[in-house]
Amino acid sequence: MSTHSMLDTALNDILQVVTPLQEDWQIRFSIINDLRSIVESVESLRGATVEPFGSFVSNLFTRWGDLDISIELSNGLHISSAGKKQKQNLLGEVLKALRMKGVGSHLQFIPNARVPILKFKSNRQGISCDISINNLPGQMKSKILLWMNKIDGRFHDMVLLVKEWAKAHKINNSKTGTFNSYSLSLLVIFHFQTCVPAILPPLKYIYPGNMADDLKGVRADAENHIAETCNASINEHISNKARSINKKSVPDLFVEFLRKYAQMDSWASNLGICPYTGQWEQIENNTIWLPKTYSIFVEDPFEQPQNTARSVSAGQLKKISEAFSKSYSFLSSNNHNLNSLLTMLAPPHVVKSITGIQNYNGSYFHPTQPKVQRVMRPPPQSQHHFQYGSPGTSSNSSASNGHMQMPRGTNFSIPSSNGYTQMPRGTSFNIPSSYGHIPMPRGTSFNIPPSNGHIQMPRGASMSSSSSNGHIQNPRGTKKPRGTNFNIASSNGHVPVNKGQQMWRPKS
Repeated sequence: MSTHSMLDTALNDILQVVTPLQEDWQIRFSIINDLRSIVESVESLRGATVEPFGSFVSNLFTRWGDLDISIELSNGLHISSAGKKQKQNLLGEVLKALRMKGVGSHLQFIPNARVPILKFKSNRQGISCDISINNLPGQMKSKILLWMNKIDGRFHDMVLLVKEWAKAHKINNSKTGTFNSYSLSLLVIFHFQTCVPAILPPLKYIYPGNMADDLKGVRADAENHIAETCNASINEHISNKARSINKKSVPDLFVEFLRKYAQMDSWASNLGICPYTGQWEQIENNTIWLPKTYSIFVEDPFEQPQNTARSVSAGQLKKISEAFSKSYSFLSSNNHNLNSLLTMLAPPHVVKSITGIQNYNGSYFHPTQPKVQRVMRPPPQSQHHFQYGSPGTSSNSSASNGHMQMPRGTNFSIPSSNGYTQMPRGTSFNIPSSYGHIPMPRGTSFNIPPSNGHIQMPRGASMSSSSSNGHIQNPRGTKKPRGTNFNIASSNGHVPVNKGQQMWRPKS
């Protein structure tokens, strides 16, 4: 097996293992439901909603990924604001309620962080959870990262692979002075902006201005403005026939990623990483970045001039740089086999999941087991697997069930960038008529207006079309949880594959 083929196999196997299963989605929604009950029990949080964000919403999480939760305080139709002291007090109340309910362990309150956070480990599969108050900017950042998948599906796979590689080298933990996962995602974006030809545009062309500053006034208006601006910009970028198409494979892009950031300790004091402009920036020329108090600067493109890598210490920067350099050198050599390659690319529990099968020889799944075609894999509800696929697939159907238990008071909006939504039995929510493709399991039914694109459903699934609305028809006797606001923005719902563009899929 050639070095390139071996790397391709290893990366495919890692993705197959870390990609969330239906039960992983369901566990997280159960945790959200647990937290909803806890929040309802706190008098000072009456009317507040429990809203997920982070990698769960952007579909950049793995089976073992954390769950980020924002408790949004009630303020009528307007965006709520709360001072740091109030957030600290409210999280203290949540801490007491968590202890009383006994739904988790390893509770840790970090009141003096820039954003006060309450951490705990859920009793449900030991999923780590971070709770904050009024983190609407975090929610919108997560959605924009989800929308980025619409431009190119390789972004999703690269982020998952980079995070697993970083965990293997112990450089994905802000508590120990290394990168947080958001910074790693931005490093991937910046790599896709600066490779030749570029895969992603500067983010100033996706959303001009500072998104965090625009989150004010009526919440629905602010969110819709951001969503519409981003979707229009993304669609314009995709439809630009003059742009060059990057046809490199994910393995090639991964190796180039390591090479690009190797020896970062030698340039980090002078150059900042700016996904907003899509360029390396001289720190001394950017007065908003001064004075230089950080080891490395990765600017938050949606909340400038915040440094997402502010937790990286000087001592750990050298360790991070060495991880990039040594990994690049390792992949550039021929002195490795598949097992040593996996050990370099993924943490031990992932490697064990891959190699722990009998007679493993570089193909994680049994040859007779069907594999999922991967272009993109955005979030499904309950399972919430939005799988982006190519346009033009459709199916017919009629009848059965389809509703999902979302936690009461949960506001979980999913923008228009997703193409395929896979949901477990018993799922329902509102879908605007311009939504694209929705594969659903057997036993699911709902009404969708004729302007909707295509609905892909597994064998045995059924549904009916209606010209009047785009809402899921709950079976007789079922109830939608009170206070649930589960929106999916309009626009188109598929991932166009540009002419000549190669999208990476696991080997069949």
